[in-house]
Amino acid sequence: QMTLRESGGGLAQAGDSLRLSCVVSGRPINNYAFGWFRRAPGNERQFVAGINRNGGETGYAEAVKGRFTISRNDDENTVNPKMNTLVPEDTAIYYCAADYLSPIVRRLVDQYSHWGQGTQVTVSS
Repeated sequence: QMTLRESGGGLAQAGDSLRLSCVVSGRPINNYAFGWFRRAPGNERQFVAGINRNGGETGYAEAVKGRFTISRNDDENTVNPKMNTLVPEDTAIYYCAADYLSPIVRRLVDQYSHWGQGTQVTVSS
């Protein structure tokens, strides 16, 4: 059984950086693309960033482009987004999700088969 566990969330001030981590257990990640989504209070879960199976393609939501970067380490079975220049609008629960065999970055919640429990990020002004 594949499990995803996010960590690295917490409290930050505007302008700070945070590095999240998604540790995957149960299966090697080399057959999966990964996405990160977030859900702000009162909103639906939305795509933030993604990386394809071989790490050659990344994708970002317009709201985070230029501030967030995503990487993967298949040897360590981890996927790590780095969030720079945080703003209060980044406050949300952040989720890691896995997309089996996808060669591209996909952006819809329903396209991902495995999800973590989420990690809270709160950014104060």
